[in-house]
Amino acid sequence: MSGRGAVGFIGLGNMGGALATNLVRDGFEVVAYDAAGPARTPVGARWAPDPAEVARGAGTVVLSLPDGTVCGKVVADLLAARDRRVTHVVDTSTVGVAAARHLAATGMSYVDAPVSGGVAGARKRTLMVMYAGSDEACAHVEPVLAGLSDRRRRVGDRPGQAQALKLANNFLSATALAAASEAVAFARAAGLDMGVLLEVLNASSGRSGATIDKFPQEMLTGRYASGFSNTLMAKDVRLFLREVDESGGAAALAAVTDAVWEAFSTAEPGVDFTRIYPFVSGS
Repeated sequence: MSGRGAVGFIGLGNMGGALATNLVRDGFEVVAYDAAGPARTPVGARWAPDPAEVARGAGTVVLSLPDGTVCGKVVADLLAARDRRVTHVVDTSTVGVAAARHLAATGMSYVDAPVSGGVAGARKRTLMVMYAGSDEACAHVEPVLAGLSDRRRRVGDRPGQAQALKLANNFLSATALAAASEAVAFARAAGLDMGVLLEVLNASSGRSGATIDKFPQEMLTGRYASGFSNTLMAKDVRLFLREVDESGGAAALAAVTDAVWEAFSTAEPGVDFTRIYPFVSGS
């Protein structure tokens, strides 16, 4: 039995599994559930057969789920559980501003806490956890947030604010990766070596997270295994565009980026999002 108390965890995919493992290693007793079954349960965590059992086993539950619809169903299950202990939810999913506000109004103390940095960042504890919520809620779940990653920043006092920041981040990431793919494809067609090209770009004004991280790690090596799918990236860009449209903000580039990612995710659904380079280049 851990000395850190019990934390629930629902959603053990690539990111969720890594985050749940971090909690186990940080000394928490983790009660975990995933719709795919017990096979993904981290070593040292206790499997729960359904969300209701998680609700009975832990006062704070962390979510790592695909979208706001799934999160809403899970939070409803937690609230409906008989003899539930859960009072606080830490939602690391990317659900959008409106969904976060809705979830915060369900009666559960809700901390909006999306993450950025990829599965590798989660495993190295360098993942950025951006979170927003009331003073009480954030203070209560701070030990759990610290268990998830060594890098975290409270960005606001209202759920939805962290979602806005995460969507802005992913829009920039998606746009940079699509643009870098087109630029690299152009330079390669002119006969340039990709390694040399990236070396010069990363010492020049055209550098970005795409050229500094994704291209050297995934495209140059041919690995294409970042752990994040094109379907999820397309969903995040679509959410960004929807939120911007509703707020009356500028969306010219967002519309173009959305079209690129929708085309990619429709043509090759579920592949690693770094495979946008061969999709764009036709290789």
